[in-house]
Amino acid sequence: MMYDYVIVGSGLFGAVFAYEAGLRKKRCLVLEKRDHAGGNIYTEKRDGIDIHRYGAHIFHTSDEEVWKYVNQFARFNSFINTPVANFNGKLYSMPFNMNTFYQMWGVTTPAEAKAIIEKQRRCVTGEIDNLEKQAISLVGEDIYRTLVKGYTEKQWGRDCADLPPEIIRRLPVRFTFDNNYFNDPYQGIPEDGYTAIIDKLLAGADVRLGADFNADREKYRSMADRVLYTGALDAYFDFRLGHLSYRSVRFEDERFECENLQGVAVMNYTDRETPYTRVIEHRHFNRKTVSPVTWISREYPVDYSETGEAYYPVNDRANNELYARYRALAEGEKGLILGGRLAQYAYFDMDKTIRAALDLVRQELG
Repeated sequence: MMYDYVIVGSGLFGAVFAYEAGLRKKRCLVLEKRDHAGGNIYTEKRDGIDIHRYGAHIFHTSDEEVWKYVNQFARFNSFINTPVANFNGKLYSMPFNMNTFYQMWGVTTPAEAKAIIEKQRRCVTGEIDNLEKQAISLVGEDIYRTLVKGYTEKQWGRDCADLPPEIIRRLPVRFTFDNNYFNDPYQGIPEDGYTAIIDKLLAGADVRLGADFNADREKYRSMADRVLYTGALDAYFDFRLGHLSYRSVRFEDERFECENLQGVAVMNYTDRETPYTRVIEHRHFNRKTVSPVTWISREYPVDYSETGEAYYPVNDRANNELYARYRALAEGEKGLILGGRLAQYAYFDMDKTIRAALDLVRQELG
C-alpha cells in the first residue's frame, strides 16, 4: 500500500488526524474536493482582512486540553462574540440577557424580567410538540416572536410550528448584563486566520485538491488499508437508501470604501422579511486589522440542492432513522472509519471536532 491512511476531507477533523498520524510515522493522503484545504474554517486575505469564507468561526471551549492543543499552531486573540439582533431596524443585545430585556420591556431588575417571561410562558398548553411551543415555554412570547421566530424560519425554511421541538432544546437566558455569547473560559480567533492552522496540520501529509473520492472510490480505496471518511455518508453509498436532508447557506460578499460599516462582527436579522439571517463584518474579528476598506458577508439560508454544500443536518426522526441505516451499512465496510460532522450527520463546534479527532487518534494509534 502507498499510504497507511487515505483521509477524505481536509477540514479540522481530517487535518488533526493527519497531523497526529504523521507524528506516529504514518503516511497519509488527504483528498479535498474543493480548490483549497481547510473545509468550512478556511480563511483568506482580502485588503489585509481575514475573510471567514464559510461563515463566522469563533473558537470557544471549556476543554483545557483542546485549548492548549490548538494554541500550538496559532496565536489567538481575545475576541469575544457579542452579536446584535436587528428586528425591523430595532437593535437588541444577544444572547438574551438583561440588556435585551431592558431594550424590549424597559425593565432594570432580574425580578422584573423573570416575572414577564414567567407570565408569557403560561400561554403554552398541552404537549410541547413543535419548536414554537418549545421556544415560548423557555423565553416567553415577546422574545420568541421578535428574536427567534423569523430567524429560525429562515434558517430551516419551515414554519416554527412545523419544526420539531428538539431543534431548540434550550435557549440561553441570562439575568445579568452580560453580552458574551459563549460561557466558555477559552475564547478567541487565530490572529493569522484559520488557514494558517490547517497548513501546519497538513504539512506532513500528501494533499490533493480537487479530488473527489466518491467519483473514483475504488482507486483511492486501493491506496491504503484504512480510509478516514469525513464526507456525507449517503454520498459514500451513492444515495442507495435515499438522500439525507441538509440546509445550506449562500454567501454574498461586498466590499465597502469605509473602515467600519456596522460596528460589530455579527449582526443577526431576526425579522422574517429580510432574506438573509446574518451580516458578518470580518474586520471586527481582529482588532489589529488595518485597512481603509471593509468586507461584509450576507448569509442566505437555502436548500441544499441550491449549493451542493451541506451545512446543517435536518435531525428530525425520519432523517435520523435514515442515517442509522447508512451507519449500519458503513459498519460492514472493511477499513472504513467515519469522522466529522457530515459523516456523523451532526453539527459539531470546532473544539468538539478536535476532541473527537484526538479521541480517534488514541483509539487507532495509541
